Amino acid sequence: MSEQQQARILIAEDEANLRLVLQKELERLGYRVQAAPDGEAALRKLEESNVDVLLCDINMPRIDGMELLRRVHQRPNPPEVIMLTGQATVETAVEAMKLGAYDYLTKPYSITELDVRVKQAADKRRLRVDNTRLREQLARRSALPEIVSVSEAMKEAIRLIERVAPSEASVLITGESGTGKELVAHAIHRLSNRSDASFVDLNCAAFQESLLESELFGYEAGAFSGAKGRKLGLIELADGGTLFLDEVTELPAQLQAKLLRAIETRTFFRVGGVRKVEVNVRIVAATNRNLDTVVNDGVFRSDLLYRINGFQISLAPLRERPEDIEPLTRYLLKQIAGTHPPELTEDAFMALRTYHWPGNVRQLKNCLERAVILSNNGRITLSELPPEVTRPAAMVQAPAAGVPAVAVNGGGEIPAAPLGAAPPTSGSLREVERQQILAALEKTGWHRGKTAEILGISPSTLYRRLRDYDLERRR
Repeated sequence: MSEQQQARILIAEDEANLRLVLQKELERLGYRVQAAPDGEAALRKLEESNVDVLLCDINMPRIDGMELLRRVHQRPNPPEVIMLTGQATVETAVEAMKLGAYDYLTKPYSITELDVRVKQAADKRRLRVDNTRLREQLARRSALPEIVSVSEAMKEAIRLIERVAPSEASVLITGESGTGKELVAHAIHRLSNRSDASFVDLNCAAFQESLLESELFGYEAGAFSGAKGRKLGLIELADGGTLFLDEVTELPAQLQAKLLRAIETRTFFRVGGVRKVEVNVRIVAATNRNLDTVVNDGVFRSDLLYRINGFQISLAPLRERPEDIEPLTRYLLKQIAGTHPPELTEDAFMALRTYHWPGNVRQLKNCLERAVILSNNGRITLSELPPEVTRPAAMVQAPAAGVPAVAVNGGGEIPAAPLGAAPPTSGSLREVERQQILAALEKTGWHRGKTAEILGISPSTLYRRLRDYDLERRR
């Protein structure tokens, strides 16, 4: 079946027999056809799905063809409109063309003639849409960074990206925070057959539950206080393209059920809506959490996980691929400082190579941004690097009091136990850090804000650590 014959047609015709004949004949020719008995019903269908060509009778109840034509051309990215009438006059033809109609047919007309006009109209709309998408695609591509890597682990990830991208499989990207999951999602979209359509991303951990639903699915006017007009959700804006759900395991349970149904049926209801909206999107999701843990704890639905995990790509943390640190450092320095970035001394490079980078590439970039600001005479030495990077982890100490400290993701430090307290029995840094967080939580009665203040870190860093160490609930 040709691409032309896959055009989506909407027939607005009040005469039932003619409407049925047109629908059957156009479907026989391979078009995807919907039908509406009047202009008001046609507008509803235009709101629910994308249409390439609207065949519109002029004389219809409720909303006539000329008024429907006016309203259609007030919409973004409207379909091409072919007017149909049994009472043709020069005046109505001229008025229709002025209002933006693609063509004008007088009854009776042959199906062959209609087929030719529909193909031409669909081609015109396709060219218009392709032109817009190509412009947006060029703008997006110019802003996208490259995947910089020499390690075997990342070469394998890139191989998987290239294999899965042309398919329609849902992809789940796993890995620690800062490993480049969003970059991989962009790469999948760019290499896919949907690359000329939209790439829309949503951080599921960045919104409250009430806002997250309207952000993802949109809402109708009057759905809640302050909803003065319709808002299209991100899943609708991604129609034909890719929807990237970052931190997908943070979705509330109610939204998990709604998302699952939307993926399975390719339809959903806007908040406050009563009509289904049809979408065709590819889901790419990402999480830094352990999948078995979130499913076993009841935090995330197993059926939704199976849906989004059609193909999994796991990204190794930076500490497991130290050979990537040098090329990443040189690439990031050019991004930060331009074509003539400062050079790192050998001691500074050695410190970057040997540090364990709990915050991965994101932390490396933050470290280099600081170093560029502090650098002198075009050189970055040990003095310009953060203290946690230049000191061996086993010897990290608070200089004034001699109290051990443990580096955390994002460059903050958590002071160890107060002087005189018994040291943790485990020698692992993770256990030391966990014990200090637990001690601070007990001291504040598990008040997270006060705990973050005591530890001298941001609340977001504390929340990540509570999640990593399974301390989100008081035992």
